[in-house]
Amino acid sequence: MLNDYKEYKIVRLTQGAFSFLPDLTDEQISQQIKYAISKNWSINIEYTDDPHPRNSYWELWGLPLFDIQDPAAVMYEIASCRKAHSGMYIKVNAFDNTRGIESCSLSFIIDRPSSEPGFSLLRTEDIGRNQKYSIHSYATERPEGSRY
Repeated sequence: MLNDYKEYKIVRLTQGAFSFLPDLTDEQISQQIKYAISKNWSINIEYTDDPHPRNSYWELWGLPLFDIQDPAAVMYEIASCRKAHSGMYIKVNAFDNTRGIESCSLSFIIDRPSSEPGFSLLRTEDIGRNQKYSIHSYATERPEGSRY
């Protein structure tokens, strides 16, 4: 098998809604939470230091916020999470259970490290000149808890 290694660096993590926009202000975050509440969606807050695109299991901050009617309550939890996990990725998710299952209707990143190491795209040549791709997070080169 021949290895053809090329590396590409993504400067800013783009996952979820609004990811190509500048970071949302607290007022904009509050407005999105207000919208989710108006739709009767349940909200939760998650954080991680490994934002690999296939890492869909971020750490849950507290319990999901069911039946919350005041965006200030969610903003309080966001402030608490930011204080405890500054310098990590933090996102807000909103779940719709109208179909009897919890399906994610809205997800967006609200905090990120000041320096994002990004990812490399590894390409290898396989049998029959097929190309295989994998993504490697630069963040994982450091031990968990000290990545940012």
